[in-house]
Amino acid sequence: MPEADALLGPHTVVGIVGTGSMGVGIAQVAAQAGHAVRLFDAQPSVAQAALQRIGNDLATAVQRGRLQPAQRSAVMERLTLVDSIAGLDGCGLVVEAVAERLEVKQALFRQLEQWLPAATVLATNTSSISITAVAHGLMHPGRVVGWHFFNPAPRMRLVEVVRGLDTDHAVADAVSQLSRAWGKTPVDAPNTPGFIVNRVARPFYAESLRLLSEQLAPAPVIDQLLHEAGGFPMGPFQLIDLIGVDVNLAVTESVFAATQFDTRYAPHPLQQELVQAGRLGRKSGRGFYDYQLDAAMPTPVPVEPAPLRPALRASAQPGLLAPLIERLRAGGQVVVGDGSLPPESLAVDEVTVALTDGRTATRRGEGEPLLLLDLARDFATTRVLGATASTGHHELLPGLAAALEPAGVELLALDDVAGLGVMRVACCLVNEAADLCTWTGTLPADVDIAMVLGAGHPQGPLAWGEQLGAQRVISVLEHLQAHYGDSRYRRSPRLWRMAAAHRS
Repeated sequence: MPEADALLGPHTVVGIVGTGSMGVGIAQVAAQAGHAVRLFDAQPSVAQAALQRIGNDLATAVQRGRLQPAQRSAVMERLTLVDSIAGLDGCGLVVEAVAERLEVKQALFRQLEQWLPAATVLATNTSSISITAVAHGLMHPGRVVGWHFFNPAPRMRLVEVVRGLDTDHAVADAVSQLSRAWGKTPVDAPNTPGFIVNRVARPFYAESLRLLSEQLAPAPVIDQLLHEAGGFPMGPFQLIDLIGVDVNLAVTESVFAATQFDTRYAPHPLQQELVQAGRLGRKSGRGFYDYQLDAAMPTPVPVEPAPLRPALRASAQPGLLAPLIERLRAGGQVVVGDGSLPPESLAVDEVTVALTDGRTATRRGEGEPLLLLDLARDFATTRVLGATASTGHHELLPGLAAALEPAGVELLALDDVAGLGVMRVACCLVNEAADLCTWTGTLPADVDIAMVLGAGHPQGPLAWGEQLGAQRVISVLEHLQAHYGDSRYRRSPRLWRMAAAHRS
């Protein structure tokens, strides 16, 4: 293979096989970057429709002033439909975006080998299939590389560049360089199930589904909690409905099978049942929510504050609650320091309010009244917090709601489920990211960049782990495993090492 700089450049002719949403998006990106692009689809009518979609998207960009009419015309002139694989001869790069099935991709690449010289780079846009498996049986497996774009490709900045066992380093480097030339941010992703984003994102969905089935709260409350207090752009059930319940389930099943059926990645029966019922989310009109005409979106109802504002005391070691305490004081709430309170706790009148540590309030209170606050990514700005009470003491939540009212914080009532919502999801995300780094050597910076740009997370999971501290994450996961007896909460060796060394 030539050096990376000589493999792919601005004059490389790009071939696209498969003109569904991903193929058409990649074709548009390539053409807008100045490349001649040839598109092939086994169904000519689909390819013709894809060309029309690109034209419409560019026309919208012209209307909004993001593109000049002459630029739109130039991009469209670079796009050519071909009616056979043979029409891709002369392409220096061919990207496949066909069905997400190994045998389909292998058969396609064997066909391409018959028409294309050994120097042509073959890229697969697979989101979860092993690159080594895709390249197996080819005469020149070194030219096969994973190049995973995110939907919609013209707007999403992230691409995962994935090397198979035989991928030539010059090929992967050339694809990364080309990604940057196209205005994308490439990350080196490991050739493991789900790569980075689809692997590390699993707990966001899986833990939320478990919390819903255990009745932490209804779906709209969990969605608001993770959106408002967690900082995620959408709640998990809103996002699954947008992606497609069936699509999200298929990725979960793929990762589950590829990890030798590790229970951490097991599909949830609730999601399977929705698919069996044809409730696939927005595209079918119903999923976790009803999107049919005249259907009203449910709005969570916060806890009604008690009429009298209670007395409030704060621990001398406020920890993560320090910004909330300062915010309460700034809002006019009198908060008295109390050195007798345990770390990261408040007292509302005589009732202790502590930040969740992964245990239930009932277990932690040992028969005494106890309120537990869920985590917020930023206690200084969040407008919503979740809280629960030990068994038989939910009538104490209005007092806490009244105490939080001066800070402009609404309280969502949660059932007494271990770890609550944001804390449980966040710690599982941190653990999954640390595990990926442990077993694959993936750089922490690449993981964080991937999750912010590819999944829209408010910050990378390892940055979040640094904020929480490795020891806290370990402690929460230990309590969850003790509570459920489930190995899904096993701790990453990297977390243990960082905690023992007192390092981030």
